[in-house]
Amino acid sequence: MVLLRSYVSGGWHTAPGEGAPLHDAATGEEVARISSEGIDFAAALDYGRTVGGPALRKLTFHQRAALLKALASHLREHREELYALSARTGATLGDSKFDIDGGIGVLFSYGSKGKRELPNDTVYVDGAVEPLSRGGTFVAQHIATPLQGVAVQINAFNFPVWGPLEKFAPAFLAGVPSLIKPASQTAYLTARLVELIVESGILPEGTVQFVAGSVGDLLDHVTAQDLVSFTGSASTAQKLRAHPAIVRNSVRFNAEADSLNCSILAPDARPSTPEFDLFVKQLTTEMTVKAGQKCTAIRRAFVPAEMLDDVAEAVSARLAKVTVGNPNAEGVRMGALASLEQREEVRRSLKALLDAGSIVFGDPEHVDVVDGDEATGAFISPILLKADPERAEPHEVEAFGPVSTLMPYTSVKQVIEFAARGGGSLAGSVVTGDPVFAREIVLGVAPYHGRLLVLDSEDAKESTGHGSPMPQLVHGGPGRAGGGEEMGGIRGVLHHMQRTAVQGSPTVLGAVTGRWVEGGPRIEDDVHPFRKSLAELKVGDSVVAGPRTVTRADIDHFADFTGDTFYAHTDEAAAAANPLFGGIVAHGYLVVSFAAGLFVSPEPGPVLANYGLENLRFLTPVKVDDALTVTLTAKQITPRIDQEYGEVRWDADVTNQDGDSVAKYDVLTLVSKEQP
Repeated sequence: MVLLRSYVSGGWHTAPGEGAPLHDAATGEEVARISSEGIDFAAALDYGRTVGGPALRKLTFHQRAALLKALASHLREHREELYALSARTGATLGDSKFDIDGGIGVLFSYGSKGKRELPNDTVYVDGAVEPLSRGGTFVAQHIATPLQGVAVQINAFNFPVWGPLEKFAPAFLAGVPSLIKPASQTAYLTARLVELIVESGILPEGTVQFVAGSVGDLLDHVTAQDLVSFTGSASTAQKLRAHPAIVRNSVRFNAEADSLNCSILAPDARPSTPEFDLFVKQLTTEMTVKAGQKCTAIRRAFVPAEMLDDVAEAVSARLAKVTVGNPNAEGVRMGALASLEQREEVRRSLKALLDAGSIVFGDPEHVDVVDGDEATGAFISPILLKADPERAEPHEVEAFGPVSTLMPYTSVKQVIEFAARGGGSLAGSVVTGDPVFAREIVLGVAPYHGRLLVLDSEDAKESTGHGSPMPQLVHGGPGRAGGGEEMGGIRGVLHHMQRTAVQGSPTVLGAVTGRWVEGGPRIEDDVHPFRKSLAELKVGDSVVAGPRTVTRADIDHFADFTGDTFYAHTDEAAAAANPLFGGIVAHGYLVVSFAAGLFVSPEPGPVLANYGLENLRFLTPVKVDDALTVTLTAKQITPRIDQEYGEVRWDADVTNQDGDSVAKYDVLTLVSKEQP
C-alpha cells in the first residue's frame, strides 16, 4: 500500500491510518491511498508566511524568474516518468503532454516574462508618476509589493500537473509562497510532481507546500494577506467563496468553475470550405482530448440551421475513427475518464441533456474498448447530441466528458443571444473566413467570455486551438465560469501583490521606487555618466550639454540627406500657413540627432550599445536659430543576472533657449557591469 505524503512545515508528513484508495482510471487497480489526517494547517500557513515569504521577498523579480526557468529545466528531464504515471489517470500520451509539457511551458513562460517585463528589483512600479501640485514638489506613484501571506491553490482532477504549475508560477514570481492542494482522484501525479520539485533543491524552503487529501480546517486560518485560488465546480466555488474567514478577512478569492463553452460556425464556412473542415476537426479534438475533461472544451456547437445535418454527418464520421481504450495500448486516441464516479456523473448529465435533444453519435452505456474492461475502467464513448437551442438544458447542464451538443441558429443576433445563455464561459471560438462576421460575433459575445479564438485558414496552421489556455493570456471567465482570472502574463503576478498609491516629493518617490523622478535631485560631477560602469553609475547621475544652434542650412541638409522633404521643413509659405508652426521648423529626428551628438561620450567605454528610444514626444516646434540644450539623467538601472552588462534607462529632456522642452524621451542603453 502506497500512502501519499504531504509536504508541510518543512518536512514530509505521512498520515496515520490507511487512507482512501485511488484507482487507475483504465484498469481499476489501486494506485495509492490518500489522507491529510494529522496535518496542522494553521502551522503550515504560518510556516509559509514566516519562512517561505521572507525568503522569496529577498529575491528580485529577475532572480525568481531564473529559479522558475531552472525548475522548468529540471522537470523537463523527468517528463517520461510523469507521462507513465499520467497514463494511470486515463490520459493518452498526447493528453499527458498537453498537461505535463503545458505546465512546464508555463514555468518557462513566466521565467522569460519576469526577466523581460519586470525590473531586477523587489518593487513593481505601476504606471506613470502622477503630478499632484503645480510646482512639481508633490507627486504620487502607484507601486505593487508582494502580499505577505500564502497562495492557497485548490486544483481540479483533470490537469494534475498543469493546474498546480499555472497557479504556482505567477505566485512565485510575485514573491508569494504556495500551498498546493490537488483533487484526490489524480493526486498521485501531483504528489510526484511536488516530490521532484522538493528533491531538486532549487526553490527556497517554505515557498511550496503540498497537501494530499482534504483541506480540513485550512481555510479557517486564512488572513487578509493570504489568497485562495480554486478550480472546480461552480457549486463548490460558491461554498468556498462564502467561507466565514474568506468573507471576514476579504481574502482574495479566484475561481475557475463550470463553463459551457461554445464554438460558432459562420454561414460563409459551407461544406468543402477550409473553415468548415477546421470546425469539424476542432470540435472532434475538443471532445476527445483528455476524454473531454477540459474546462475549456466545446460543450455547445452552434451552426447555421441549413448546415446542421452536414456538420452532424462530418463530425460523426471523424468520431467513428476514434479508438477508445487503455492509454498504453497502441492506436488508442481517447483514454478513460478520471474515475468510475466521474463516468456516472457524465451519464447523469446526459440524461438531463436528452430531455432537450437526441444522440447523433455514440452510446453512453457501451463502447468498444481496446485492452480494457468497461466494468473496471472508466471508459465512455464520445457522445454528439443535437438539441433545440431554445430549451434551457443545453445552456445549463455540463456533461464533463467527451460530450458536445449541436444547435442551429438563423441570424447573428440569435447566435449571440444563444452564446450568452451559457451564463459566462472560459473560452469561445468562431470559425469563419469573413472578418465582418468575426467582428460582430466577437463584440457581441466578448462580455460573456474570458478568451475568444477566431479560427480561419490564415491562422489555422499555427493556432493553439480553442481549448488551450496560454500563459500570456487570461484564463478565467465571468458569471458561471467563476468571475476570476489566472495567468494573463504579468496580470497574474499582480493578482498576488498589493497596489499602493505613494504620495511624496520626487526625492522620496525616487528612493522608494529606485528610479529617478522628474524634479528629484540630479548628480553632476567631473565624470561623464557614459564613462561609468554599472557598478559606478547611480540613479540621478546627469550630464547637461549644449547649446547648439539650429540653422536653416542644418534643416535643408537633413531634408536632402534623409529624403524627408515634408513641407513644414522645406516650403516657407506652406509652413507659415500651418497653424501649429507659423514657419519653417526643424525635423523632430534632427532634434533627437542633435541631442545625441551633444550628450554622447564618443570614446570606447562601459556603454556598449544604444538599443532604443521610448516615450518620445515632440512638445515645442524648433525654429531656425533656436539653441538646443539636452539634460540626460540616469533614470533606472537594471543589472542582468546572467550577463556581464545591464540596462540603463536615461531621461532625455531637450530644451530651447527659453527653457521650454522641445522633446522628451527615454534613451535605453546596455552598460558593462565593470570597466572594460
